[in-house]
Amino acid sequence: MEHEMFLQIGSDIINADGVLVNTWEALETSVVRTLRSGIIKEKIYPVGPLVRGGDPNRTKMDHDQVLSWLDRQPAESVIFVSFGSGGTMSEAQMEEIAYGLELSQQRFIWEVRPPHGEKTATNHGSLFKLGDGKNTDSLLANFLNRSHQLGLVVPMWAPQSEILEHSSVGAFMTHCGWNSTLEAITNGVPMMAWPMYAKQKMKAAALTEELGVAVRVKNGGNKAEVVERNEIQRLIRRVMVEEGVCMRERVKELKHSAKLALSEGGSSFNSFHQLAKNLKWI
Repeated sequence: MEHEMFLQIGSDIINADGVLVNTWEALETSVVRTLRSGIIKEKIYPVGPLVRGGDPNRTKMDHDQVLSWLDRQPAESVIFVSFGSGGTMSEAQMEEIAYGLELSQQRFIWEVRPPHGEKTATNHGSLFKLGDGKNTDSLLANFLNRSHQLGLVVPMWAPQSEILEHSSVGAFMTHCGWNSTLEAITNGVPMMAWPMYAKQKMKAAALTEELGVAVRVKNGGNKAEVVERNEIQRLIRRVMVEEGVCMRERVKELKHSAKLALSEGGSSFNSFHQLAKNLKWI
């Protein structure tokens, strides 16, 4: 069904008056050039970055708890771990992530969802109970007991946009969804790329090989293999210690280019203007 949907979109796009793309010239120069050399040519309008704001449906208590904890941490010292709304992992993989975070001895916020095999996403209280840590049946209870001074485990939802905006956040472990990627770049946060589905692998390759703002997990995207704790620790160390300075400089350059693209006279500003001008004459 999804394949058929994409084929239909590909057929219909030729008849469109314009195609708005959530990117900007300086970020994906070769991609934009390639699109403009294709069958839709002048109809391509890079108008990004368009990023979401805070979630109006957020839980205020969790939101305030996370941000107040971040306020007490040193600048660029915290890793934010989130794999998106569909980013569920096996129980074995979750345990490896927990151990990898613990071995790294870096501060963290980990947004956690029930592992594969859970019948309902609402049945997460016994899995991720925070509080006093006395729930010994909890999947992550021992980890929480050992690491409660080092970081936060947030069940089901965390205020991602606000977290990535915070000055205490120094890295983002992500599935490379495009919205998450843009939020990281526009806030100057380097990434640990852990792609899970289809196009996320291409994005991970671009972030690591072309843009130089991420490191990529080995076997990332192959859900049949568990990424071990030592590999996770290695990735964290690369971003937070070994290559952190260079990666932050590069991603902050991209952050600046994103701001310029949307400002008056910038590439995305001009693209919006040209679109409006062309539509006026249709």
